[in-house]
Amino acid sequence: MTSPTEGYVLNQTMLRVKDPTVSVRFYIDVLGMTLLHRLDFPEMRFSLYFLAYLAKGEAAPADLIERGRFIFTRKTTLELTHNWGTETDPTFEAYHNGNSEPRGFGHLGFSVPDVEAACKRFEALGVPFKKRPDEGKMKGLAFITDPDGYWIEILSPKGMEAVLATSSAS
Repeated sequence: MTSPTEGYVLNQTMLRVKDPTVSVRFYIDVLGMTLLHRLDFPEMRFSLYFLAYLAKGEAAPADLIERGRFIFTRKTTLELTHNWGTETDPTFEAYHNGNSEPRGFGHLGFSVPDVEAACKRFEALGVPFKKRPDEGKMKGLAFITDPDGYWIEILSPKGMEAVLATSSAS
């Protein structure tokens, strides 16, 4: 018997960004993602940027229809939405990151092979930290922020073993 949700995939998370040039560069240069496609909607004055991790040797198809299929059937794509004009509006401060009142959205999570090595690199790149791996009660994971102030958890599967061992499972 097939499930009514068979074939469902969590495809994307969307974040609004003030300046797409800065934000897209952050996700490419700092976190190693690949820009798969950009869609512009001039009549509504916004653009969408789709980023993801690609396997070694993998590339987005050149054909537009095939590229769309490639993007919208993937697991875990990051969609950055830019409402035109925010990057040059001196009165625009930022989007709410969800971690101050009223709380809502919390963070994105990126799994890395070595949290300490990743954090040393982030520090050298000048990336702001909310929590370093040796701070707080949960050791071995970190939180950095992107150019729009969204929190990004940096963790490793191996490091999460200790967290799982000390948590109460249900």
